[in-house]
Amino acid sequence: MPALARQRCHTVLSGLVPLAIAAVVSLAGTTPATAADNWTETGSDRADPLTESQGLASVEVPANSPNHYTGIGTIPVGVSSRGWNHVGDPDASYDGHVVEPYQADSGNAKMFRVQAPGGAWSEYVHTLGAGEALNNSWVALSPDGQWMLNGEWGTMNRLLVFPTPGVNPATSPSANLPQASTVHLDHAVRDVQGCDFSGPTTLLCSSDDPDGSLFGMTKPLLQIDLSAAPSGSADVSGHVTALRQLPLRSSCSGSFEAEGIDYDRRSGILRVIVVSPGFCVLTDSKTYKFSRG
Repeated sequence: MPALARQRCHTVLSGLVPLAIAAVVSLAGTTPATAADNWTETGSDRADPLTESQGLASVEVPANSPNHYTGIGTIPVGVSSRGWNHVGDPDASYDGHVVEPYQADSGNAKMFRVQAPGGAWSEYVHTLGAGEALNNSWVALSPDGQWMLNGEWGTMNRLLVFPTPGVNPATSPSANLPQASTVHLDHAVRDVQGCDFSGPTTLLCSSDDPDGSLFGMTKPLLQIDLSAAPSGSADVSGHVTALRQLPLRSSCSGSFEAEGIDYDRRSGILRVIVVSPGFCVLTDSKTYKFSRG
């Protein structure tokens, strides 16, 4: 995204914030919503600031694959030298394709880098549509693998839907990756850093919202219930619910940043990266683990 709107690597917030928020904030809309889940923190792992600070994805194929993380240290030199100097939160299809979202500081396009199950990489470029933000914070692949959701930075009332590059047969590295449809949200969201499907029509999203006015809390974990599975043939609506505040704990006070998110359907574990403020970005940034209930 442009420099003034570019996704912050480590932004400013006030000091330590209480870990849990008891009340669930649910906003009524035109889309019927399923019951909101409760997510309880069950543990954490240190998140390396260079290689694990932007996002993660659980990979099912090949079997026993480790989680796929992204950070400034995972960007290949051959990619950054062409201007793609920021990578966001990736996702993986159930057949093992991994998609990484990339952005540049300027221009009229964003890029999606795809690793096939066999290990080969390919690149797909999307030319921005009218009014579309340059940033490329995250991708979420639909359970059938055919459609890719993508969000914009700032305060937004929509998510974008694309055919999944490298998976949907309508895509090609030699052609522009077109936007297929839109998810219209019934409530605004702000600074979403990652989303992942936890079911056919349910998304869990990490928001880096520093203001707190939208849901009564900063850095919320969001649930978005879609009116139908995403497709390229029609827009769908999404009902937004704020579930809880993400953990904000560190030996340093100051600015935390909520980053990428992953839901592993095999274990039922939800993971969210939270980057610590100041010097503590090096020492106690965490990937927090959650389970339902």
